[in-house]
Amino acid sequence: MMYRKNPASLMLLLLLLVLTALFSGCGSQDSASEGGYQVTDDQGTVVSFQEKPQRIVSLTMSTDNILLGLVKPERVVCANVLVDDPVSSNVVELGKDIPNKVRHPKVEEILAMEPDLVIAANWGDIDYVESLRNMGINVVVVKGAKNLPDIRDNIRLIAAAVGEPRRGDKLVSMMDDKLAEIKAKVDKIPQEARKRVLLISLMNNYGGKDCIYDDACTLAGVTNCLSEYGLKRGDKLTKEMMVQMNPDMIFLPTYNAHGTFDIQGFRDRYLKDPALQQMKAIQSGSIREPRDAYIYTASQDFCFAVQEIAYTVYGDEFKLADQQHLSAVE
Repeated sequence: MMYRKNPASLMLLLLLLVLTALFSGCGSQDSASEGGYQVTDDQGTVVSFQEKPQRIVSLTMSTDNILLGLVKPERVVCANVLVDDPVSSNVVELGKDIPNKVRHPKVEEILAMEPDLVIAANWGDIDYVESLRNMGINVVVVKGAKNLPDIRDNIRLIAAAVGEPRRGDKLVSMMDDKLAEIKAKVDKIPQEARKRVLLISLMNNYGGKDCIYDDACTLAGVTNCLSEYGLKRGDKLTKEMMVQMNPDMIFLPTYNAHGTFDIQGFRDRYLKDPALQQMKAIQSGSIREPRDAYIYTASQDFCFAVQEIAYTVYGDEFKLADQQHLSAVE
C-alpha cells in the first residue's frame, strides 16, 4: 500500500534537517566557531578569550611548571625568579628561554610586558589581580594546591585558559600513570621497614596536614611526623616538638636563592643545637637533603616529589635523575 505524502510534513522534516546541520558543530566552548572561549577560575570569575594567549605571565613556581607542560616557552613572557635556578627548579632549560623573571612584581611591571594572560595563585597578597582586570588584562586565579585533586584541577584550569584542554587531560593522565608506577614499588615495602620522616623547611609553618607535601609522604610510603603530631598547614614547628617527634630521618632544605642565601647556616641552627642531639635521626646521622625542586612542587611534577621522597628514604629502587619534567607539548 502506498501513502500519499503530506507537503506540510515534508517541509517540517526539511526544517529539522537544516537545524540539525546548523547546530551539530556546536560544542561546550562559547563562540567556538569564532575562535573564542571562556573559563571560570578559582574565584568564580569568568574570563573570556578571543584566541589562545601568546604572551603569558606566570607568577608562581608551580604555575610555571604546569604552564611549561602545556605550551612552549615562546608563549611565556614572564615566570617566577627561581624558574632557572637549578636548586629550586626542575625546568631550568625551559626557563632560560623566558625573557622576564620576577618575584613580587608591581602592576606597572606586569603591564609593561603587555600580557594577554596572567596566571596567579589565590594565596598571599593578590590585590593586583583586580587592578589588572580593571585595566583590561585577563587574569586567571588558581587555587593553592593542598592535595592531589587540587593539582589536577589546576592543570585542567590552566590548560583551558591557554586554549589547550586536551593537553591538560593528557598531562593529568601522564602524572597519574607515573604515580601508579611508583605505587606498585611502594606497595612492596614491608610495614616494619617504613620510616618516620621530619621535614625542616625554611617555611616554618609548612609541611603538615593540608599541605601537598603530606600527600607526597603518604604516597611515598613514609610517615610525615608533622601531620602525625597534629600540625596543620600554617602551624609552626618548634624544637621542643621536634624532640617529641623523634623521627627516623630528617629532611633539610637545599634552597640558596641562586647562591645568595646561607643555607648551611640555617642547617647548623638545628644540627648543632645541643638540645636536639638526643634525637635518633641526629645520633644515627640520618640527615638527608631531598631536592627542593621536586618536593615543594604543586604541579604535574608532583609525581617526582613522591619519587624523590621514596628515593631519599628507600634508595635506588626509586632512583630519580635531575630536571625531570612531564610535558604534553608535542
